Amino acid sequence: MKAAVYQTYGPPEVLKIMDIDPPAFGEEHTDRVLIEVHHASVNPFDYLHRSGYLPVRLSNGFLTPKEQVLGIDVAGRVIRIGSGVTRFQVGDLIYGNCLGSHAETVRARENTISVMPKNLTTHQAAAVPTAALTALQALRDGAQITSGQKILINGASGGIGHFAVQISKFYEGEVTAVCSTANLSWVKELGADHVIDYTREDFTKNGMQYDVIFDAVAKKTYFNCKPSLTPTGVYITENPLRPAGQAFQVLFSAVIRDRHLKTHLTQPGYEDLDFLRKLIETEKLKPVIEKIYPLNAIAAAHRHVQNGHTQGKIVIAVQPG
Repeated sequence: MKAAVYQTYGPPEVLKIMDIDPPAFGEEHTDRVLIEVHHASVNPFDYLHRSGYLPVRLSNGFLTPKEQVLGIDVAGRVIRIGSGVTRFQVGDLIYGNCLGSHAETVRARENTISVMPKNLTTHQAAAVPTAALTALQALRDGAQITSGQKILINGASGGIGHFAVQISKFYEGEVTAVCSTANLSWVKELGADHVIDYTREDFTKNGMQYDVIFDAVAKKTYFNCKPSLTPTGVYITENPLRPAGQAFQVLFSAVIRDRHLKTHLTQPGYEDLDFLRKLIETEKLKPVIEKIYPLNAIAAAHRHVQNGHTQGKIVIAVQPG
């Protein structure tokens, strides 16, 4: 099968399209599902692994990568199921999370995928899993948002951010979206009540305060944002190591038991994918896709995401169905 492979850490050019063996699928894979990949997407996870980000090297090999096929979002068709699988049949269209989706075939755990929303194509569905799960879990579980709260989303036009705007509105928050000039209109169309153009205004210096600040792009540290929180407000980030200075602030806040700072690690799971499917099918949530790249342009897709200014998601066409 064809796959985007990186055998050394480095720039996007280390990614090569190669013929490799498909994933093994034997009697021992009782809770696994084999998937024909139609579309996948590119996330910060992918370029951080490819570039050899130090925390990644500690688990994926210090000098050379152990896992050499990236991609954690998948949308495609089930072509084989393990003996213990009960939620899927061969032929089902699915979406969800698994490592190695930048390849024609991938093996996934049954509990990390779900039936694809019936009103989406596979290229639309591939844009959803990681980014939407991150937004949902950070806001619902981490920040524990409630109706009527003032919620600020920093990076509201990005992959995570555009889902965060919609999810905040689903939970009846008053949403302020921070993005660039070019994205103000369409972010407001997603449901944002207020928009801030970060090229003209720094939200940390305008005197406004929020119940929740979700930094979806890891551009503002907790100490930057703390004056913009209400007395009971919460700042939440997916990346405790970025931007510069954040790691110290996270550690210091933990030592003094500062409950205003929350960090979040996304947990794949079919229950939340099922929930997202219901939101999508009832038109309360929709993915925005800036561009679809063919698999053989995977390096360009990585560069696009790594520049940090995407409008929604970047999708990879592996075997378009």
